[in-house]
This record gives sequence, structure tokens and C-alpha cells, in this order.
Amino acid sequence: MNSPPLWMAALADAAHSMTVPPQMRPPVHGGRESAVLILFGEGPHGPDLLLIQRSKGLRRHAGQPAFPGGRIEGDDLSPEAAALREAQEETGLSPTGVEVLCRLPELYLSFSDFRVVPVLGWWRTPSEVYPADTGEVAAVFRVAVPDLVDPANRVMVRYGEGSQWTPGFRVADMLVWGFTGMIVDRLLSLGGWELPWRREGLTDVFEATPQGLRPVG
Repeated sequence: MNSPPLWMAALADAAHSMTVPPQMRPPVHGGRESAVLILFGEGPHGPDLLLIQRSKGLRRHAGQPAFPGGRIEGDDLSPEAAALREAQEETGLSPTGVEVLCRLPELYLSFSDFRVVPVLGWWRTPSEVYPADTGEVAAVFRVAVPDLVDPANRVMVRYGEGSQWTPGFRVADMLVWGFTGMIVDRLLSLGGWELPWRREGLTDVFEATPQGLRPVG
């Protein structure tokens, strides 16, 4: 069996201590339950992370990079089961090749009323991935961690004027931002990978349009 490497085991241990920003703390009641799969593997350039880019025709999150995932359905036995099912439906990956390591703290997305359980996994036996559900997914990427931590690829992003600035990444010809960018930022720090980068002066402003992301102003 391909056991998780030391860096993956250390990340899983550290992930339990991930703090939840006040604006993302789940309410006592309400919210639609969902789960995402945060899947790390070992690629040709070291550790990598599986991301999808959502189709541009979607009503929500059109064209936006994301973790595979979605709503927890009634026949899902757990958030882990939901995350694996959604990942298989969206990317074609084989769930049998994924070792689930832990859950991260639940997060709340107020703009969409989703309670999200991030599920951390190790890609023990990688399988082919592709846009399995072309109505939902435009592209699938294995993004190398060295590309994510490269200071030249790091920016600050906000969703329109007046919103909060959050970490973003320019990788694989896309901009990773929002909820996904915030989680990636925390995991890079918890994994001990983060390099110093200039948060000031790297303030690219984007908004979502039917054609994808475009600069504002």
C-alpha cells in the first residue's frame, strides 16, 4: 500500500488546528450541507493539489476554480462519502485510490448559504482525471505546490469593490481565489510550504461575469 508520505501526515496533523475566520463560522441552525475533497498527490514536480474549473454557464461560481465537491445527498453516509462521490462525478477519479485522512473544521459561505465540510485526502493511487461532467466542469488540474508557493504567482483578490481582500494564486492559466484561495493559503502555511510574499501592491480586483472573471475598474 502507498502510505502517505511524511509531509502529508504532517499536514493532516496540522490541519486539525486550522482556525475558522469569524465570517465563516457556521450558524447554529440552517445552511445547506455540502463537502469538498482537498486531494493531495505526489506529482512529477513534488506535492500537488487537485482542482477543477467550473463551467462558465453555471448560475453560481461560473468559471471559478474550486475543489471537487457539492451537496451532501440523503443517501451519502457521511461528508467523506459525499466528497468522494462528487469528485468521481466531476473528475472521473477512482475513489478506491483515495485515502481519506481527516476532516477540516466546517466552514460557512453566507453568500450561498452552504455549510462546507472540507475533507483532506491522500491520492494513494492516482487515476486519470478529466471533466467528467462537462455541464459542471470545464477543466481539471493537478497543480504543483511549488507553483502555488511561488511568490510571483501570489496576489490579493476581492469580489467587487468594497468586499474583503483574500489570497489568490495565478496558476495553470487560471486565478484561484475566494473560498478555494483562502483554504489553499491556510494549507500552504500549515504544511510549512509558504514563502514570504508581498501582500501589498498585489491587489488584482476581479468580478464574475457570464464570460468568466474580468478586472474591475
